[in-house]
Amino acid sequence: MRKPYKDSAHIWEMMEEEDRKKIQEIIGGMQCPKNFKCAEGGFENLCRAKDFGDENYLHCLEETSPACPFAVLYDHGFQMRFCRCPLRVYLAKNLGK
Repeated sequence: MRKPYKDSAHIWEMMEEEDRKKIQEIIGGMQCPKNFKCAEGGFENLCRAKDFGDENYLHCLEETSPACPFAVLYDHGFQMRFCRCPLRVYLAKNLGK
């Protein structure tokens, strides 16, 4: 299985085994149009997002972002963007990233 941290072995080693396994499972089960660039940098260059308590979504805080298949736009008199990327949601909810 592809190790997502080719340039960040130290970060990978510092993670709990359970988190490493879950991240590998998520990566193995999804297609990423950005080719998991976030993982290559040890999850240091993530899009800005905030956990607001929903189990499957984050509030996307990016002002402008390229078209992303995981983005959901809510437009009901005002607009809010949500992220439903399984990897990004896991990182926010379990690793505080």
